[in-house]
Amino acid sequence: MFLQEHLDGFCTSIHLFAQHLSIELISEEKYAACGSASPNNSMGRVIAVANQKGGVGKTTTAINLAASFAAAEVNTLLVDCDPQSNATSGLGFVKDPERVSSYHLLMGAATGDEALLTTELEQLWLIPSHKNLIGANLELVDADRREFRMRDAIAPLRDRFQFIVLDCPPALDLLTLNALVAADAVLIPMQGEYFALEGISELLDTIERIRAALNPTLDIEGVVLTMFDKRANLAQQVMTELKNYFGDKLCRTTVPRNIRLAEAPSHGKAALVYDPRSKGAESYIKLAKEIIERQPAAVTPQPAENLAGIPASGQTSDGGPQASEQQITTEGTEEHRGDAAVEEIAPAEMDKSA
Repeated sequence: MFLQEHLDGFCTSIHLFAQHLSIELISEEKYAACGSASPNNSMGRVIAVANQKGGVGKTTTAINLAASFAAAEVNTLLVDCDPQSNATSGLGFVKDPERVSSYHLLMGAATGDEALLTTELEQLWLIPSHKNLIGANLELVDADRREFRMRDAIAPLRDRFQFIVLDCPPALDLLTLNALVAADAVLIPMQGEYFALEGISELLDTIERIRAALNPTLDIEGVVLTMFDKRANLAQQVMTELKNYFGDKLCRTTVPRNIRLAEAPSHGKAALVYDPRSKGAESYIKLAKEIIERQPAAVTPQPAENLAGIPASGQTSDGGPQASEQQITTEGTEEHRGDAAVEEIAPAEMDKSA
């Protein structure tokens, strides 16, 4: 009885919070219209992974979504827009102050071509970040076209990549603003908790302001639940409420808590390279497939079964054997289900700095 009253009160607070902030939770049809109206759909799709709340899995999502696109044989660029540089180190690159980074792009000191780095995955490239990027918030205050610096920097690259994924910092600052102005759409990772809901409300308000003044075609790519525990009543209740608000914009795929997702960055690898049979890797493969299927006019991916053709031990298609479809599937095997049971109860969390 107490639990039911708690859940009912939680649902009521969601509605009251939205009303308090005067946020218009736009209908699914309006979101779809925004996406189809974008003049850039014939070029690479730019997706900003954003949520100003920390610890919701932004960087983990950016790394593994980009890697899953690349595993599907889709040319993909990951741009690290966070001064913490976790997406950079998460793909195995050590900190190097001499390396061209996203800071140089924003300051107009280098081009996108000069900043590109190749990764373990043959069709995944990276533009790294550096801690100096935090100074851009101050250095760009009086600069011309300060909100359009990232858009201008990646514009020459859009015809070379079918997806460009922007990993945003956990703040609604000038860096996030640049990413949202440059993006065609926003992917919002969030946990199934009340505080995460507060953050998404503020982000929606920011997106509306950006649409009105800077980027009228900015779309919502989707809301994806991360660190999701389907056994928790509260998580299920939040999912139901989000479904009512966002409709099909709430991704069908959820990302569970998974120890392999937590371990992979320490090895400088995406989860699907570190352990392609883990539940976390499978979830991001499914998420990538779901996003690709949403815009058939924007990208021309390889057949969906190629999502299973992922490097088995950090080897790329030009550097070693690939795992077969029988070895890697998005549905999992009986053997893997046994492993997953252990992973689900592990207390590990995704990268809290994401």
